[in-house]
Amino acid sequence: MKILSSQAIREIDAKTIEYDGISSHELMEKAATAFFDYFKQKYTDKEKTVALFCGTGNNGGDGLAVARLLHKAGYSVEVFVVKISDKYSDDSALNLEKARKMGVPISTVHTNHDIPEMENFDIIIDAIFGTGLSRELSRLAKDVIDCINKCKKTVLSIDVPSGLFLDKFTSFAVEATETITFQIPKLALFLPENAKFVGKLSTVDIGLNAQAIEEAETDIYLLTSQNISSKLKPLTKFAHKGTQGHALIIGGSLGKIGAVSLASKAALKSGCGLVTAYVPECGLIPLQSNFPEAMVIQDHNPTHISSISFDIKPDAIAIGMGMGKHEETQQALQQFLHYNQTPLVVDADALNILSENSYWLSMLQSNTILTPHPGELSRLIGHWENGFQKIELTRAFAQKYQVIVVVKGAHTLIIDSTHIYVNSSGTPALATAGSGDVLSGILAGLLAQGYDPMEAAQVGVYIHGMTATITSDEINPRAFIAGDIIDNIGRAYNRLDFHEE
Repeated sequence: MKILSSQAIREIDAKTIEYDGISSHELMEKAATAFFDYFKQKYTDKEKTVALFCGTGNNGGDGLAVARLLHKAGYSVEVFVVKISDKYSDDSALNLEKARKMGVPISTVHTNHDIPEMENFDIIIDAIFGTGLSRELSRLAKDVIDCINKCKKTVLSIDVPSGLFLDKFTSFAVEATETITFQIPKLALFLPENAKFVGKLSTVDIGLNAQAIEEAETDIYLLTSQNISSKLKPLTKFAHKGTQGHALIIGGSLGKIGAVSLASKAALKSGCGLVTAYVPECGLIPLQSNFPEAMVIQDHNPTHISSISFDIKPDAIAIGMGMGKHEETQQALQQFLHYNQTPLVVDADALNILSENSYWLSMLQSNTILTPHPGELSRLIGHWENGFQKIELTRAFAQKYQVIVVVKGAHTLIIDSTHIYVNSSGTPALATAGSGDVLSGILAGLLAQGYDPMEAAQVGVYIHGMTATITSDEINPRAFIAGDIIDNIGRAYNRLDFHEE
């Protein structure tokens, strides 16, 4: 699914009006109806009072149309028009006139003295600014938003929280309980620093023209279950372990063999036929005892990896988890990278070693997958001030070294030299020890099965997140552990095979 800029969204709106032969007012009515349908299904108590704050632009027009629908349906709604400008957009002015004729209570907020007492309302609907906001907020707008943020009520933002910029850092905006956005995903809604503004994110279809969306150009996409389902390779009747790929997991050190065990088990659970773990001597017994399905190759060093040498021919390799940064380990990594031509996932300590020896990055073959968490990423690309800058720095890094960077987080990003993919699956349950090791194992298992690196990254990241999503009613996020990810990979595949969210 495409993630688009505010300019691209405006163009789609215009093309929808043209292609479908409708007016801009009719399109606004569709958007308002979609929001209203969401609202009435979730907020059924019509005794609760609703304050709806509108601007004078088209987002305010959406809000006024929503107010009409709420009033007609029997909700107790009162509108407050924030006079940011003396000029109303045409559709906003039309909806204001319609709302007044219907008898919707409407007040105008000219100064901060006109801001109502929020204690008189149960639910606040925010429709002050939309996706077209490009300038800093006026004093009046800030005062209204500040009152909304301090009211401790349920706050629903229409399309985007008012004050949120789509293409640059936002320091102040409505802190919504929920944001109900209109059909097209917006990148700003998925950035970590905007979580406090967005709240729970839902998307409603407003009937934008499919051809108009298809014609929109972008290099940023949202991963959805439908998209991932279409990428899954079929399992043929005559498949056997020799046809499903062989993954090699390299890592571990004294006290950190669990990381390799998790990654190895995840690789096999992802569907590859064979998994071999390459570990120091201290890893043999723990691995064979904990995960007998894995084969093991021992480094001659008892506590850490000192060389990387094997006579098997794996189809994919993951390296770094629990490996440590011993001097011998670093030299072993350098030698391995110099000769390796097998599809590769680089994680954890291997990333940290590379950040300290950045000239080794040029040895990575094209489309190697790197899986840093925020700390590891900062050591690779440097400090960033906000999510937009982080993306640009990561993109420059990916272009320079021709790699795929999986930026782990609440909405994991997959960035290569030409595209950005934003993951939509997952919950905070994934913030647990070993979660990253499992992800690297899944990625290696998919590579071993013949997925190309970008497809492996997309499928692996989505399945990894999906295991937390589908167990949210059964396992409290506080109690979810890395082993639960592995245990539910099969269930995630089942959901994808049957095209379920």
